[in-house]
Amino acid sequence: MFSRTKTTRSTSDYSVEIERLNSALNSAEAVVIGAGAGLSTAAGFTYSGERFRENFADFEEKYGFHDMYSGGFYPFETNEEFWAFWSRNIMLNRYTDPLGSVYNDLLSLVENKDYFVITTNVDHCFLKSGFDKKRLFYTQGDYGLFQCSEPCCNETFDNEKVIGQMCERQSNMKIPSELLPKCPHCGKPLTMNLRADDKFVEDEGWHRAAERYADFIRSRKKSRILYLELGVGYNTPVIIKYPFWQLTAANPKAVYACINLGEASCPRDIAAQSILIDGDIARALDELKR
Repeated sequence: MFSRTKTTRSTSDYSVEIERLNSALNSAEAVVIGAGAGLSTAAGFTYSGERFRENFADFEEKYGFHDMYSGGFYPFETNEEFWAFWSRNIMLNRYTDPLGSVYNDLLSLVENKDYFVITTNVDHCFLKSGFDKKRLFYTQGDYGLFQCSEPCCNETFDNEKVIGQMCERQSNMKIPSELLPKCPHCGKPLTMNLRADDKFVEDEGWHRAAERYADFIRSRKKSRILYLELGVGYNTPVIIKYPFWQLTAANPKAVYACINLGEASCPRDIAAQSILIDGDIARALDELKR
């Protein structure tokens, strides 16, 4: 229905768009937040630069990659080294609280509203910041869960305890072999519950969240609803961005709002219903909170 070639970019004055979004938030009967990597980046969860060097200088020196994303695809020689890298990554990006006030500011804007969150992020910053668990749908997995690499079952396993042990006991960029995670059912290696291929496990919790999200959209799609998109790029636009555009086009009472530095755009078809803020998410949320 839509394509990037038929989109329009933000040209309005920043302060005017902030005021329009504030008004849309106040008048909305429901709010759907669609969050991508840009939101967590705004909260300090950067995968490169100083944060990477502080935690992965040894890996950078040995292997030459310069960010956590690249490290996640590196073909390490041993599973012990693989999990030394990934345990640090998971501890840093799943079990460390968000920096600054980005998620708290966002919660303050919607906590008294009828809201739901759909996100491609896997860091669970929403849950850690106090958002209602039953109003969250993490579509792409969770750093805090393992799954069977086969997989032999549609089950996931909490990993906080073993990740902590891996971080504490690793030496020379390797974890002890006895900490290598194995599936309790088939004995195959466990891996992260992250959507990368057709082996991604959608467990019972995932399906319950998906159903709650679908019910929320279905029951409110004709109401005065705000689709608030934060930091969503074009890596996986079919999950959040394109559905938000389509839902807005189908409902004349809906408003589509996008806050994204350098990528605030919408289809021309819904330009009159759209608020486009080309700017820093943290700054925008702080101004809206005030």
